[in-house]
Amino acid sequence: MRPLTVFQAVAALAVGVRLARGRDRLPPLAPVGATAGRISVVIPARDEEGRIGPCLSAVLADPAVAEVLVVDDESGDGTARLAADLGAKVVVGAPLPEGWVGKQWALLQGIEAAGGDIVVTLDADARPAPGLFGALATALDGYDLVSAGPRFVCGGIAEQALHASFLATLVYRSGPIGPSSAPAPHRVMANGQCMAFRRTAMLSAGGFGRVRGHMTDDVALARTLAADGWAVGFLDAGGLLEVDMHESAAEVWREWGRSLPLRDVTGPGRQAADLAAIWLTAALPVLRLAAGRPTRLDLGLLAVRLLLAGALRGSYTRPGPGVLLSPLLDPLTAVRLTQATLRPVRNWRGRTYPRGRTCPKGTAAGVTTGDRPDRPGRAGRPAPPARSAAR
Repeated sequence: MRPLTVFQAVAALAVGVRLARGRDRLPPLAPVGATAGRISVVIPARDEEGRIGPCLSAVLADPAVAEVLVVDDESGDGTARLAADLGAKVVVGAPLPEGWVGKQWALLQGIEAAGGDIVVTLDADARPAPGLFGALATALDGYDLVSAGPRFVCGGIAEQALHASFLATLVYRSGPIGPSSAPAPHRVMANGQCMAFRRTAMLSAGGFGRVRGHMTDDVALARTLAADGWAVGFLDAGGLLEVDMHESAAEVWREWGRSLPLRDVTGPGRQAADLAAIWLTAALPVLRLAAGRPTRLDLGLLAVRLLLAGALRGSYTRPGPGVLLSPLLDPLTAVRLTQATLRPVRNWRGRTYPRGRTCPKGTAAGVTTGDRPDRPGRAGRPAPPARSAAR
């Protein structure tokens, strides 16, 4: 047996084990109305005048939300004015300190200004449905940190195909959303477009300060806190949350491809193994099929990939043929992941950030193991079992 075939078989086994976790996924979040806790929604915003309106309108209309805070991160447009006109409380962001990425700095200021027991952070391109915030608050009965997986709004075949190909790489590397059992801290995933936690616990843990320099802030935060012992849940909220991230396939390639390798939250060894797995199990079978020389293993992997494409249709608001055609773009996706891994981009929203630390061996997301705050359960409430969030 050729060495490449052996490596491909090993990679296929690893991917198969991750995909198999989908057999025991937690059910999607169901809408919940009134809750016991007071909910504050914090939205970091930098030059979001063109798209924050629908998000704010939906949040302000939800009776479960006690207050909505928009942290205006030195916007050059009318973001703050629009937010105030719609009825949100505007927090004028302080100048960005050295060593901080803008989003983490804005979120910290919003959390400090919030008055609710529970904080939900939301990106300006999110579109929440009624019942989302109550569902997230209820999920915190079983978790210390929850993030919500949305349905994506993608227009056009090319944009949807590329987006679905990128999304498939996350599933290949980390397994499906909503695992019933917690993965190891270094495999924990999260979606920073929508996160929920208890305010005092997050401030006590210093969460956003500990990941201040990370471009992949959401996964860095989740892995850091999971290593502390926090129960972290990544739950399916597709029926309650939509996100319109990009306007074209070119923007998907440029913007999402920038962060998708998870370079600053994954150690070099695991990153190399994950990248090799994508090349061997997703890209290589398509290339061999195009050359008319697929092996039986290639054909089996292509069948698995097509099944995944079918499953991913539920991740889109209006799934079209692009999702099913997405396996054809897997070689391009592998190229983009390799490019962003070798030449990471640290530009975002008109700012350029210096290169930060990569994840050291034996720690989570570049945070050292010393002087970790206690998990919330030790600070005042018993830590409940993770599965209880499925109620």
